Amino acid sequence: MKILVCVSKTPDTTAKIAFKDNNTKFDEAGVQYIVNPYDEWYSLVKALELKESGVATQVTLVNVGTADADPIIRKAFAIGGDDGIRVNSDNSDSFFIASQIANVAKNGGYDLVLTGKETIDFNGSSIGGMVAELLDVPYISLATDVKFNGNTATVKREIEGGDETNEVSLPLVISCQKGVAEQRIPNMKGIMASRTKPLAVQEPVAAEALTTISSFETPPPKAGVKLIPADNVEELVRLLHEEAKVI
Repeated sequence: MKILVCVSKTPDTTAKIAFKDNNTKFDEAGVQYIVNPYDEWYSLVKALELKESGVATQVTLVNVGTADADPIIRKAFAIGGDDGIRVNSDNSDSFFIASQIANVAKNGGYDLVLTGKETIDFNGSSIGGMVAELLDVPYISLATDVKFNGNTATVKREIEGGDETNEVSLPLVISCQKGVAEQRIPNMKGIMASRTKPLAVQEPVAAEALTTISSFETPPPKAGVKLIPADNVEELVRLLHEEAKVI
């Protein structure tokens, strides 16, 4: 089995988010970038577990981005993976990105495509489903457990109020979340090996961008807090009714 793992570059979770150019562009000044945690901690590690157990033979990373994503891909290499492909584009449209990943998956003959459930910057959760549609293969989202018996995958996923277990044959696309694999920390051997792992750069195929960003907005500032004595229930009810208007 050949596995293709999607990795994205996202701002560090501690980064201070700001916008520029009349709130139409993300301000990257002083921002530290990381591998999208859902890609690094879950989909990539799951792929490595499958290879280590003998189920998979190859794990390839794929990223759609410009040269400034190369250090992020190398950081993902430190966790594991055999090689990587970067599609050279700064387009952030989900359909465009999915089209590039689907093209890589099709031309490379990959049996399984793994993504994180979402990126922590856009929170779109759309790439996996689009890739599956473009490849005309099954898609299972929010996987918390994946096991293989030959070419058949048994995938457990979260649904409202419980879990759902699916059986599906390869090829397929799965988005992963917490529970599907144990997080790993890069060791010195992995860090040293990441510097020399092959990273191919290819130009994007023609694909239409279906969305554009018109503007960004930050959340409104938090309002002040009013403390009500525990024995003054009537005042609490009045404030909830007249000011907060929640009852």
